[in-house]
Amino acid sequence: MAHADQEKGKKKSLLSLIAMSLGMFGFAFALVPLYDVFCEVTGINGKTSNQAAIASEQVDDKRTVTVEFMAYINPGMAWRFEPEVTRLVVHPGETYTVRYSAQNLTQTATVGQAVPSVSPGLGAQYFNKIECFCFNRQPLAAGASAELPLLFYIDPKLPEDINTLTLAYTLFNAQPEPAAQTQ
Repeated sequence: MAHADQEKGKKKSLLSLIAMSLGMFGFAFALVPLYDVFCEVTGINGKTSNQAAIASEQVDDKRTVTVEFMAYINPGMAWRFEPEVTRLVVHPGETYTVRYSAQNLTQTATVGQAVPSVSPGLGAQYFNKIECFCFNRQPLAAGASAELPLLFYIDPKLPEDINTLTLAYTLFNAQPEPAAQTQ
C-alpha cells in the first residue's frame, strides 16, 4: 500500500513540474509583447512611435530644448551612417528638418532599417516624427549614398525638467534572406 502511495506522489510531482515548466515557458514567451505594450502605454524605454505625427499648431517660443542626434551601425553592417548635425536647439512645437547621410560601402546592393530610441525614455512620447526615414527600409545599391530626412517637432507638453533629448538611430541590415534553393 505504501508503495502505491509513493508512485501516486511521484506522478503528482511529475505532473506539477511539467505544468510549472509549461507555465514558465508561456510566461517567458509572452514577456516581449507585454514589454512592448508596457513601453507604449508608459512611454518609457525611449521607444518612439513608428507612425507619422501631424505637425503641431502650438509653438512655445519662450522655451528651448536641446536635441542631440546620434547614429550607430549594427556590427556586420558595412555602411557609413551619420547625422548632418549632432545638436540642435529647438522651440517645442516648431517643426525642424534634420538629415542623416548613409552610404553603402559594400560591392552589393543592401537594405538598411534604422530603429530609433529617445533618451531620457520619458521624453520619447514627446518626440514627434512627421516624416522619418525610419518608417521604411532603405535600399542602397553598391557604393551608393543617400540623404535621409527626418521632419520632427517636440511636443510643447514636454515636462519642464527635461531640457535635452537624445535621438539615437541604430542601423540594422534588413536585407531579405535569399530563398532556399531546391534540389
